[in-house]
Amino acid sequence: MLEVLIVEDEPSYLDALKITLEPEGFSIRMAPDGRSGLAAFESARPDVVLLDLMLPDITGLDVLRSIRQLSDVPVIVVSAKSAEADIVTALELGADDYLTKPYSSRVLVARIRANTRRLAEDDDETVRVGGTVLDPSRYEIRIGGAALALPRKEFELARMLMERHGRIVTRETLLKEIWDIDWGESKSLDQHIRRLRRRFEKLEGAPHITTLRGVGYRLEA
Repeated sequence: MLEVLIVEDEPSYLDALKITLEPEGFSIRMAPDGRSGLAAFESARPDVVLLDLMLPDITGLDVLRSIRQLSDVPVIVVSAKSAEADIVTALELGADDYLTKPYSSRVLVARIRANTRRLAEDDDETVRVGGTVLDPSRYEIRIGGAALALPRKEFELARMLMERHGRIVTRETLLKEIWDIDWGESKSLDQHIRRLRRRFEKLEGAPHITTLRGVGYRLEA
């Protein structure tokens, strides 16, 4: 049973999330503020975190920073903040996904399952493109003598692009396979591609990602 840690200060949302998620087979742990959320995270090591940004003590972004220093566990930000700057900042700090309130319960459950799906997979097969080696057991890419540790979503993007290197991978395919969503516009995908491309550009011999505007992306050695 997957354990979900919910860091949220609004009691009505906590109650609604508990009612929504427990029948889906998730074990729920709740924290009403950032400090108790971090304490719960360190003691329980949950499988996924639902994180509000507007908390009464420390901010959700500070909680996210602290979690990322400890773990690559999937973190889904669930917030009333819908400005692009807020979404981009959370993704830059390592959030795996971002939902704005109000949201559909079915979408939330689908996002949780999509973000934890890789945890249940037993796939240690490495992927090679030229001199670049992707190692699923370490969430790591090795390029020459350099080892590049990647956050979960960037790793999954790199794996899909490397497995299909030389071919265009459509936006719809990436969104469906990695985020389990069907719509074609996603700032999250754009931001993760941008971050992955920047990481590659810093390393000699790394593959490069080209964009076919409005269609998708291609990775080439």
